[in-house]
Amino acid sequence: MARLFGTDGVRGLANRDLTADLAISIAQAAAVVLGEDARTRGIKPKAVIGRDPRVSGEFLAAAISAGLASSGVDVFDAGVLPTPATAFLTDDLDADFGVMISASHNPAPDNGIKFFSRGGHKLPDDVEDQIETAMSGPKLTPVGGAVGRVQRFADAEDRYIVHLLRSLPNRLDGLKVVVDCAHGAASGVSPQVFTDAGAKVVVIGADPDGNNINLGYGSTHMSALQSAVLEHGADFGIAHDGDADRCLAVDANGAIIDGDQIMAILALSLKERGQLARNTLVATVMSNLGLRIAMKENGIEMIETGVGDRYVLEEMRAGGYTLGGEQSGHVIFAQYATTGDGILTGLKIGAEMARTKKSLAELATVMKIYPQVLINVKGVDKTRVESDAELQKVVAEAEADLHGTGRVLLRASGTEPLVRVMVEAAEAGAAQSWAERIARVVEKQLAL
Repeated sequence: MARLFGTDGVRGLANRDLTADLAISIAQAAAVVLGEDARTRGIKPKAVIGRDPRVSGEFLAAAISAGLASSGVDVFDAGVLPTPATAFLTDDLDADFGVMISASHNPAPDNGIKFFSRGGHKLPDDVEDQIETAMSGPKLTPVGGAVGRVQRFADAEDRYIVHLLRSLPNRLDGLKVVVDCAHGAASGVSPQVFTDAGAKVVVIGADPDGNNINLGYGSTHMSALQSAVLEHGADFGIAHDGDADRCLAVDANGAIIDGDQIMAILALSLKERGQLARNTLVATVMSNLGLRIAMKENGIEMIETGVGDRYVLEEMRAGGYTLGGEQSGHVIFAQYATTGDGILTGLKIGAEMARTKKSLAELATVMKIYPQVLINVKGVDKTRVESDAELQKVVAEAEADLHGTGRVLLRASGTEPLVRVMVEAAEAGAAQSWAERIARVVEKQLAL
């Protein structure tokens, strides 16, 4: 039987895969596992619930609230807020756990449920497994005054905005920014906080109707932001995804600034101000070679993790590091957040521009982006990637040919019979040629 929890909670097509009955069951099980500590202390557990504006989030939030309250958990419904806001509020309220209902950058018909532990941290795999096991176990059935209450978390948005503004090292006065909210969870908060920080704000993609999240706007559709930045003569633009836990940027010329470039800019900023713990940045193996070279040239160590923000977070917590993230724009500031926060990231970019009086394009020159080619080879035996001699031979040939000016990465998919072939090189032609050659060998040698 497949594991219910994936790399980022439970996801699926709402009302088909992710039903109200399943949401109630998950909530009841979470109450058993995540509320145990409070019950042993003789008090009711508390939980914060947030969601993005998908129409299905309404019935899923109601189902989760019912499952928790019927299990003796007091529920604080924060309404539509970004994922990092739910994580922050879980900690700020000293709740026992938090629940976020979102499918991030996925289309509107999808939805998802993910949990945060006390303090606002994502759950480790073993705790998710405990919740899944508890779904088939006995439920909590309190009666009378022992059942949970459901109340509106009235000042949730205000608390989060104050938190974001307190994180800024300086204001954004004099900057003009376009904010693309992807018709998602950032629509209410992001324009307000950029305005409060002193920037002149142009807003696009901030009219959610429950069905248009990520549709033509946001970090997966950057052309709308590029056009708006040029049209309005803005200094820069910020694009969120549906739940606003990530952002990508656009400079005044309309060029996209990805997560690797953002991390490079902010790592140097933190180092200059003595706030980059142990002079180290944490990123995944998929980050561009140019980021590694830029960090080395600036005396910053770079630690690589597996793909996924949870692995970045685990490494940051284990080593006490302050900055980490992914190429996708999922950037984590450990001093202020327990997960990626796209609004916070955008504010930090603007603050660095205001502090240095440099354009975003100028700041981004710290890093050269190396051509990167990714080919997905489907229908292969991904378990033999490391053991196939012929495949390892061609990889070795590629690495020798690139002479340290490029690299080869083979990744087996965690969910399907697929191998990802990624090649970086100083020249785009070399990256493309080697990626295609290695992909052919994967297809031939690992065929099912």
